[in-house]
Amino acid sequence: MSRGSVLIVGGGIGGLSTAIALRNVGYEVNVVEIQEDLHSSVFGVGIIQPMNALRALDAIGCALPCMEAGYPAPAWGKVVDVEGNFLRDMPGARVEGSDLPPLNGITRPQLHRILTDKAAEVGVTIEYSKTFTELVDGPDGVAVTYDDGTENTVDHVVGADGVYSKVRPYVLGEMKPTFLGQGAYRVNVPRLPEIDRIILQTGPNGMAGFVPIGQDLAYFFYNTDFTEGTWLESSELGDLLREHLEGFGGLTGWVRDNFCDDASQVVFRPEEWLIAPAPWHRGRIVLIGDAVHAVTPHLGQGAAQAIEDGIVLAECLAAGQGDHEKAFAAYTERRYERCKLVVETCVNIGKWEMDPSSMAGFDHVAATEHVLREMVKPI
Repeated sequence: MSRGSVLIVGGGIGGLSTAIALRNVGYEVNVVEIQEDLHSSVFGVGIIQPMNALRALDAIGCALPCMEAGYPAPAWGKVVDVEGNFLRDMPGARVEGSDLPPLNGITRPQLHRILTDKAAEVGVTIEYSKTFTELVDGPDGVAVTYDDGTENTVDHVVGADGVYSKVRPYVLGEMKPTFLGQGAYRVNVPRLPEIDRIILQTGPNGMAGFVPIGQDLAYFFYNTDFTEGTWLESSELGDLLREHLEGFGGLTGWVRDNFCDDASQVVFRPEEWLIAPAPWHRGRIVLIGDAVHAVTPHLGQGAAQAIEDGIVLAECLAAGQGDHEKAFAAYTERRYERCKLVVETCVNIGKWEMDPSSMAGFDHVAATEHVLREMVKPI
């Protein structure tokens, strides 16, 4: 017997995970995704799955296929100097009694395919090239008008449509993310044997790093200062990255000398963050993921928090026995402080990377380890 109907706006990681979790507790779920297909909604090269992400994915039957497709790492990471010499270990944290690894790396297209396949398996309906034009919340449901002219009424709407969410104004009014002052370059590279965990390499003007995302594949990233509003030509990204990496030895020097020639393979993104005030719902409309807590990539927790949102939201709705106000309030209460810790710690790490002198006494390794220990606690 169905518990009711849910429309999820956004077919990314958070939207698909939430759809699976809600379907598993008995809701009829429809996802609308404005992009034309699965692959057009995938941005970037690879993704970090910390242990808490794997635990949440395990709850919806997706952890094992992610580890089979990706690279389960024996530890979280380590820090090396500009020449590649070892500085510090970052062991990460484990869920007590679990045999999940502290980290799995996977390509974004593989993750989206796994989530899409699972959603189809459990009976979620996904419609691409479609979104809403109007939501009218009422006592008996949300009346939805779509951009193809169709209409229907659903019991609940979940806004999983990212940091520039079109659903968010229905809940929180107009709100914009904050620009960090930093941007991240990324490019896929072959996984050398020593890239068996996250490797952070400190440099003269930024932080470089490596993440294993397959048995033979890793991605390289470089975080650097960036002026808001600056336009970078895609054809110049390789040359710009090569210039940034001058002065590095070790693995980063290897990337500079071998993987910056093809600008089409280099991805760049300015970093923004957001932690929206509670409550994260109004009436029958609720928000998840980047729509309420956009996370910079410094801890690899953005997707993890969105997946956890979906698990908790499904649990709260199932336990609420039809009382959506009670369910949505419980969801926000369980999620808010956890997400706030992640967002604020990422911002602090970014500020430290840009200007260590402004963050006297800040230890980015200790801050990372603290968050990882907190994240393996129950959600």
